[in-house]
Amino acid sequence: MTKCYDGPVIDPHHHLWDLSLQRHPWLEKARVSGEEMAVGNLGPILRDYGIDDYRADAAQQNVVATVHVEAGWSVAYPLEESRWLDGLDRSSGVAHRYIARVPLDGPDAARLLEAEAENPNVVGIRDILSWHPDVEKRFASRPDHMTDPAWRAGLAHATRLGLVFDLMLYPWQMDEALDLVRAFPETLFVLNHGGSPLDRTEDGMALWRSGLRALGGQANIRLKISDLVAYDHAWTLESLRPVIEHCLDCFGPARAMFASDFPVAGLHASFDEVYQVFRTVAAALSYDEQRALFFATANETYRLGIAESPEIGRGSHV
Repeated sequence: MTKCYDGPVIDPHHHLWDLSLQRHPWLEKARVSGEEMAVGNLGPILRDYGIDDYRADAAQQNVVATVHVEAGWSVAYPLEESRWLDGLDRSSGVAHRYIARVPLDGPDAARLLEAEAENPNVVGIRDILSWHPDVEKRFASRPDHMTDPAWRAGLAHATRLGLVFDLMLYPWQMDEALDLVRAFPETLFVLNHGGSPLDRTEDGMALWRSGLRALGGQANIRLKISDLVAYDHAWTLESLRPVIEHCLDCFGPARAMFASDFPVAGLHASFDEVYQVFRTVAAALSYDEQRALFFATANETYRLGIAESPEIGRGSHV
């Protein structure tokens, strides 16, 4: 098939924030210090980003529903992010479901997980595991969460509550992640950002390719192909194509999904540029395979319950 997908789209990874709430310490730190992170200089996104902002960015892409992923809300204010989202006008389909933040090794993890699970809009949890010796590239507080019995107990409880676990890490952590995924066969994991291929050297990309291949061999993990431009600031279609194709080769369309990671991906590409790359690379696939990547895999993984019908066809995007 050589036609680009033009059906309904579910975006299963983006963020919203209101900086006046002072609940996002990573953004506040960047504003004060000007320090860069692994994704680059955060200056352009140090502003409020609400539903209307997202809708403006996504206006041309026929997005009919989205999954909001925790945006680094301060752990000093647990449960607040989900309640803040509940109070927004989500009638357009933006933030239809949420991935909430709970530190799985925290002393109150069980209670917080239970409280989040009681909210029908919460379908999963993310507790970021990406650790790097360079503090500017570090998202996690320490490198050993995946082997910590307390952290694993929290993950087991999240699984019992029926919550998906969004897995964000770096390629050099993939061997450890493989052990984790095998140890928790009842947990549905979703690997974020294509496995975060940060190290673009030949050895770094080889490590990413082999690690992704191993993880893709496990039935209980799916992949979000998202924000690849964060790791390839001078990207072109031809530089991103082999990365996306390897993702698809490892996971297949039935276990992979395209996602925006806006506004963070907006540091390096527009929403339309991101999705044009996705559409172009996927155009060689069958319609059903493209529909899986843009709509069906996310719909099923995150239990969105969106029926593909004429009412959400071309032209009725958010």
